[in-house]
Amino acid sequence: MARFILSLMELGVSAAVHLVFGFYVFSTAVAADISQAAAASGSFLLRRPPAPPAAEGALVDVAAAGERDERAGAAPLVLDGSPPPIVLVHGIFGFGKGRLGGLSYFAGAEKKDDRVLVPDLGSLTSIHDRARELFYYLKGGQVDYGEEHSKACGHARFGRIYPTGHYPVWDEENPVHFVGHSAGAQVVRVLHQMLADKAFPGHDTSEDWILSLTSLSGALNGTTRTYYDGMLVEDGKSMRSICLLQLCRLGVIVYDWLDIPWLKNYYNFGFDHYEMSRRKVGFSGLIDLLLGHTGPFVSGDWILPDLTIQGSIKINSRLRTFPNTFYFSYATKKTRKLFGITVPSSVLGVHPMLFLRVLQMCMWRHPPNAPLPYKGYRDEDWEDNDGALNTISMTHPRIPIEHPHRFVVDDSDCHPLQPGIWYYKIIEADHILFIVNRERAGVQFDLLYDGIFQRCRKHAFRKSPPVVPNETSQ
Repeated sequence: MARFILSLMELGVSAAVHLVFGFYVFSTAVAADISQAAAASGSFLLRRPPAPPAAEGALVDVAAAGERDERAGAAPLVLDGSPPPIVLVHGIFGFGKGRLGGLSYFAGAEKKDDRVLVPDLGSLTSIHDRARELFYYLKGGQVDYGEEHSKACGHARFGRIYPTGHYPVWDEENPVHFVGHSAGAQVVRVLHQMLADKAFPGHDTSEDWILSLTSLSGALNGTTRTYYDGMLVEDGKSMRSICLLQLCRLGVIVYDWLDIPWLKNYYNFGFDHYEMSRRKVGFSGLIDLLLGHTGPFVSGDWILPDLTIQGSIKINSRLRTFPNTFYFSYATKKTRKLFGITVPSSVLGVHPMLFLRVLQMCMWRHPPNAPLPYKGYRDEDWEDNDGALNTISMTHPRIPIEHPHRFVVDDSDCHPLQPGIWYYKIIEADHILFIVNRERAGVQFDLLYDGIFQRCRKHAFRKSPPVVPNETSQ
């Protein structure tokens, strides 16, 4: 009984921290957008008819603008020719350009280069579904999730339409650089394999469509965090009856069922292809969703099962490291050894939302009555973490098969870069230091992203160095 009460208290604290942080991010975006909208329309107020209350009206306008630009397929930026664009792919609960108004998931890093794209993918959808969306975001057309997959998971086969892709010339001669944060890195790897397998009807794709992949705190081998949040360690698919993820599930279902247009335009979990709207399923459909009879959480077609160690092994067993693609990985950690025990490396240096999570992940022990996720698994290997992912998971693909890799202390040590090898370095940071809030990272922010962009522009090429716009000869 005491253990049950302790678990409930832990759940309450964890849920409260996440809600406060989520509200902080959302309200920050809303406040900024309302301020911008009010300033832009201030000179016209006397000539306009009565409008909705300022806060609601401004937010609706901003959300509608995002919808027109990104969701309706009217690409605000269509790139053509050389040099290859850099595509920033967000992680779980993330968002791309056009969501949350003017807030940037990558904290404005996209402004460091003239040819950067920031797609908006499902924030909680499966890695498979997000990989399919990413392809059509770039190439154009209607998102096709695949007939077999759609039938197996019980959702519509086709999704949003991009009349003009953001990089319609994408092919072997016009490849792209990808930078994926957290689960975004695994999304790119799955997309890469799909390209190699020619998995997109009507398109003659190949693995050479991707020039480089940079993984930033990438979920390459899963995380023990998923078990703390509610995934069952026995199978990596099911959830405990009472856990943080169950609260998340209920919230997402109600959010999608209510289907408030301006709100979903502002932020969307990405489950539109499951058609959970009240307009489609009615009140009886809501009951079925809440009881777990239908929906993505029943089929397992959402992000958390893909982030368990078992789910990652299943995905990794199909993925290759390709000989003509450059790979670089930044693994983050916020832990250290104290008298032989792994503990958080600091208190003030860890985001308040992540400190408890760092401590929990240091203490993770695989249940003795549950089968090990893979042969050779050891708890101590998974202690170092950044509050969301284990450091061992972020360096390079290693389970079930270890891919070619090389540890890097200084970036200059790996020049010239060789394709087909995962170069990786370990940096002192928590999982969200380099996203959303640029001020937190300080000078580290510019050092990191400048290094990534410079590598893409000057060190990752197949034939000859690309011509960089606005670069003058010395």
